[in-house]
Amino acid sequence: MAREFQRGHKAKISDLTPGTDLYVGVQIAAPGLTFDISCFGLDADEKLSDDRYFIFFNQPKSPEESVQLLGAQSGDTESFRVTLDRIPAGIHKLSFTATLDGAGQMSQIGPGYIRIVAGGEEVVRYAFTGSEFTTERAVMLGDFYLKDVWRFAAVGQGFDGGLDALLKNFGGEVAEEEEAPAAPQAAPGFAPPAQATAPPAFAAPPAAQAPQPAPSFGAPPAPAPQPMHAAPTIAAPLTPQAPPAPAPYGQPGHQPTQPQFGQVPGQGVPPTPPYGQPAPAPYGQPAPAPYGQPAPPAFGQQPAGVPQGVPAAGAGLQAALQLYKETATGQRWTPQNQQLMRVDLTMGGAGVLARQGSMVMYQGKVDFGYKSAGFVGRAVGNATGQEMQLMRCTGRGQVFLAEEGSHLHPIELQGDAICVSAESVLAFDESLQYEVRRVEGHGIPGGALFTMQFQGTGTVVIKTHGTPVVLPVTPTTFADCNAVVAWSAASQVIVSSQVRLRRNAYPGHSGETVNLQFRGAPGNFIVVQPYEV
Repeated sequence: MAREFQRGHKAKISDLTPGTDLYVGVQIAAPGLTFDISCFGLDADEKLSDDRYFIFFNQPKSPEESVQLLGAQSGDTESFRVTLDRIPAGIHKLSFTATLDGAGQMSQIGPGYIRIVAGGEEVVRYAFTGSEFTTERAVMLGDFYLKDVWRFAAVGQGFDGGLDALLKNFGGEVAEEEEAPAAPQAAPGFAPPAQATAPPAFAAPPAAQAPQPAPSFGAPPAPAPQPMHAAPTIAAPLTPQAPPAPAPYGQPGHQPTQPQFGQVPGQGVPPTPPYGQPAPAPYGQPAPAPYGQPAPPAFGQQPAGVPQGVPAAGAGLQAALQLYKETATGQRWTPQNQQLMRVDLTMGGAGVLARQGSMVMYQGKVDFGYKSAGFVGRAVGNATGQEMQLMRCTGRGQVFLAEEGSHLHPIELQGDAICVSAESVLAFDESLQYEVRRVEGHGIPGGALFTMQFQGTGTVVIKTHGTPVVLPVTPTTFADCNAVVAWSAASQVIVSSQVRLRRNAYPGHSGETVNLQFRGAPGNFIVVQPYEV
């Protein structure tokens, strides 16, 4: 029986089906409108770094045929065959999208869906309607993404602009269609495959036949060869030349995969410098001036050597503000920069609990209500110091959260748990369970500390003063209790004291007499900020 997904739902493919040879069907339609349905094969930075993995009407399959465009069949507007165990290691996400070809907007569409079929049986379906969109001309329907194992996410995120804008969002470029030369030339690289004398292996049934059920791989029907599409030729990203253009507001120019907690950041690919801070200079060379200093120029000023009145990156107000545009990635939680977090309440269904007064802006119809901790919760909070004054955010819209310029870090939990000081929590999904946890101590009379433990499936956003460091837990890991922000719930934490019997005989002390000792199996971690509360 197929599982019905809502927007924002995620699941491991192995929990849906043991198979890896999958059929993906998309149904989307509106009177008088034409749609282009495509699949983007993205790398670890969610960019289209290899144009051969942009599967669309002019390029119906990837080189090793792990992703194939099959055409309309079985009641689906478009369909794909995805063989997960043949996808190369450089591809970390398959994003299935639908864009309008011509005039119109996504609010005009009727009921549609994206579904997955395995072994001839539908295992998951995400349904949507035009009422979920407004003036968007593209929509990201669903993703296969690699996170330890392959998973599926129902996205349903509208996107302004058509296929061209969507391609640029994934790092591609659009080349205008050139006039055909007088002399015949070979077909372009993105031309449809030539007609074969024999029918292809996945030949489609004759047009007169009734619609067939979804295929059971491996012998699914394939579409008849499609005619050349009239849209402009789509070209994949070109080889970088000179310095790349600045990324949109809230996005670094190149986004490496964020290190998981428990791993030392920077292993493998060097991390991107934090928003608003320059990249480290090569050894032996002076570092570039920080943000806001003369080099590079402050916001709205001309670079040195450029005559006044000549914009460095295009003219007009729009060009000046292009760097600071809102970032929309199709996820529920999206950092806009290091100090600002956006949560899309239309995804996931559940509400969000946030620290009172942390909302700086919102869009849509959003309700804010007081979240009472109850008598017992207030008593426990007062006794332990782990009290949070919260508000509940519900409705349909986007809420932007921040607090005193603190650095914000979303942590996605998938059934696991993490311990965070209540002072370091900005917001979290209401679906998460949380409670006050006692940290036992020894060495000082009655020594004990308290922390909040979050567990379940959802996201908790923690805030830090400055950029934190994540360290693996070893038998000799100690941290100042005023600087540690969070740690894995499986870690054993002990309050350790360096108080000596004769300490009072000396006129002073180090100021580091009490700290936390962490113990645990490999894989446990602690998060420490460069600041003491």
